[in-house]
Amino acid sequence: MDPLLILFGLGVGLLVGMTGIGGGSLMTPLLIIVIGVQPVTAIGSDLAYGAVTKTVGGIKHFRQRTVAIRLSTWMAVGSVPAAVLGVYVLEALERAYGGDFESLLLTMVAAAVLFSGVATLVRAVFLTKLIERERRGFRLTKKDRIVAASVGVFVGFVLGITSAGSGALIAVALIYIFRLVPTRVVGTDVFHAALLLWAAAIAHIVAGNVDYALVGTILLGSLPGVWFGSHMSVRLPTGALRTALGVVLIGAGLGLLTKAGAAIPAPLIAAVPIVLILLIATTELARRGAPERRRA
Repeated sequence: MDPLLILFGLGVGLLVGMTGIGGGSLMTPLLIIVIGVQPVTAIGSDLAYGAVTKTVGGIKHFRQRTVAIRLSTWMAVGSVPAAVLGVYVLEALERAYGGDFESLLLTMVAAAVLFSGVATLVRAVFLTKLIERERRGFRLTKKDRIVAASVGVFVGFVLGITSAGSGALIAVALIYIFRLVPTRVVGTDVFHAALLLWAAAIAHIVAGNVDYALVGTILLGSLPGVWFGSHMSVRLPTGALRTALGVVLIGAGLGLLTKAGAAIPAPLIAAVPIVLILLIATTELARRGAPERRRA
């Protein structure tokens, strides 16, 4: 039993519970880069542990009434079959590419993680003006149901292939398209992810891509983490967490690209988080200074 895996599970569980994002986007790179797990096994095991973790978080959010049930259901209509299709495509790619498949898969995972990191940062830093348009709930129209299912298809397929990005991508859709308040974004995101992850995880179990000992070790940390994080999600601001998570995701994505063979200089990888942190700090200072200038 690796204590480091339990610690990873605890940290990721806390982030998932509080922000709705960070499960596959963080755990898959950690398993590949730090633990040295084979990419296909890392993806399958990540999805299996994530299904259990987000089910626990989804139950907690449901009890806190922070879930838009109908919206989650319509997203699942598209995402569940698309996730199963993604796993099938993953297996087909492995058979087609043979020895070159690992590099290709690492590149795909890196792309999904980088996209999730950018999406997370955009949400945390540049979407503050959407606060005035946010709503706790709304009546789903026929158009809303079609859009929700379409978003689900895209996210489900990406998840089935890479295990990464579902939380960040769904969260961005909930903000951009459906304009939900932050607590409903987190709750709806986690609840939908629980439905989606079970479909993808079962497909990976059938394909033989799950390491059960690995999953069990991670769950020792992630289950208490997601329960406590979900409890705190309605009590703490999540903007700073999302910003930090975006920085971590971008760094992890660049690290995966180097592992896939991309010639990215190490100083550049180290510089990206520093530049992003400086940008975020500057933006936050400017935002806090604006009210003071108006009062003056």
